[in-house]
Formats: sequence, structure tokens, C-alpha cells
Amino acid sequence: MISKKPTLKKLSPSFGSSLLVNQHIKKVDKNDAYWHFHPELELVYVNKGQGKTHIGNHLSYFNNSQLILIGSNLPHNGFTDRLTANGMETTIHFKSDFLGKDFADIPEMSSVMALFHRAKKGIRFHVETKKIIGPKIDNLTEYAGLERVLKFLEILNFLSHTDDYSLLNADGFAFEADAQDSAKIATIIKHVNTNFQSHISLDEIADKVRMTVPAFCRYFKKATGKTFTQVVNEYRVVHATKLLSEESQMSITDICFECGFNNFSHFNKTFNEITGKSASNYRKEIKLIIE
Repeated sequence: MISKKPTLKKLSPSFGSSLLVNQHIKKVDKNDAYWHFHPELELVYVNKGQGKTHIGNHLSYFNNSQLILIGSNLPHNGFTDRLTANGMETTIHFKSDFLGKDFADIPEMSSVMALFHRAKKGIRFHVETKKIIGPKIDNLTEYAGLERVLKFLEILNFLSHTDDYSLLNADGFAFEADAQDSAKIATIIKHVNTNFQSHISLDEIADKVRMTVPAFCRYFKKATGKTFTQVVNEYRVVHATKLLSEESQMSITDICFECGFNNFSHFNKTFNEITGKSASNYRKEIKLIIE
């Protein structure tokens, strides 16, 4: 069964490489498709297949191909178990500073870094871009070392200049933190990930990172751009969108409490603020998509 809570996934590129490139030509076990996040960005190209795209609070279905860039720490389901006999999926995982922090700061990289910033909301590239870039992504496995990096930079350069895309997660659901804060933020994320269905007090979470409540609130807002309550509520709403999208007979009231809200009107208001629609309308739209 697919996990409903996002799990921190650790990724390691092969020795001597700054990129992790994987290619799937057949269906993958459903157990590998779980709700997770990781500090690396993820570029996914499916050249033929069908299935569900669930990134942050965005959910949609595809029936052909897709090219998506997922930002750092943006929860999503694994892209598996929906390839056709003739289909192939290629994924590239990489850090935003995979060529070094100094290289990421040079003027020539500004458009690419802007692309990475947009990816925090999830980016789906459209048909024309898929036609040009898709084969280049599929062919990355044919290269190694510096040649692979140069080919990948060509891909990023193209993606950073095209306007042939749409953002998937307009409200955002990524944790923004400086590198030196990653361990502390990871501790906070892990605690929220495990406990968002219950009440998490500020005293409890501040104690986890050995800070006073006022210091924690200032730190967390600066690191993520959001209050701790906003982030917990976003976790709960994303969990709700998953429950609403599944073939479940759970009532919306039951989903409200299952996600950690203890007040139905507060759940409705928060769900609307984050997704732009009511929970009942969200469920209706998903049913239409599935049908």
C-alpha cells in the first residue's frame, strides 16, 4: 500500500558523478511508488505511458507522455507502475549546486537558478518542449563523466528559457532553507511528517531543535517563508487531497479528522485557502478526471 505520509528519501549518485540518472523500461513494483520528498531536484520524462501525477497539492492524470521538474523537498508520489510495453521513464536527481556553490552563483547560471526556484511549485512542460528535450533526456545514459554533465546543462539551459510550461502547485509546498539549516529543518520535517495527524504544540517542536518558542518561530519563518502552523496545515491538506482522490468511501468529515483537523469549518476554510476550492468540489473534479 502506498504510504500516505511523505517520507524523506536519501539518494546517492554513482561514484564520481554529480547526477543520478535512472531509466525504467518496464513496470515497477507499486511498493516503490510512495509519498516522499528529497533535497534533490527531480527531472522526470515519461515518453509513453499513463497514470497519476501527484505533486504537493496537485493531482492529475496523464495518458501519453510527460516532462516534469520537481523542486527540492516537494512531496510527490514515485512515478512508477504505469509504463506501456513500448514506454520508458528517465529520472534525473541533482542538487541545485551540483556543480558547486560558486558555479551556481555565476551570472550565466541566473536563468537556470530561476528555473530551480520555479520548480519549488512543480513544473509541467508542454508538447513542443517534450518533443525537443524528451529524446535528449532519454539519451543521457549514453554519456558519462563531463560529457553527461555538459549534455545535462544544455537541457537545463533550454528549460530555463522556454515559456512552454505550467506550474502544478500554485500555492507551493516546499521547504526553503539554507544549506547550513538542512539538518535542523530535516528534524522539523521528520517530526511533522510523523505527527501531523495529531496536535503538535510549539513547545513540542521547539524542544526538538533545542530552541525557545519565540526563537523557533522567528527561525522557522525565516527558513521557510511560512509559519509553523501554515506548514502543518499544508501537510494536512495535501494528505486530505490524497484521501479525496482515492477510491474511498470516507466522508469529508471523517477525512477532516483523519488529517489532524479538530474543527470541520476550520478544515473547510484551510482547504479552500490552499487548493482554491472546497473539499467537496475537489472530490467531484477528481471523479470526473478518473471517469
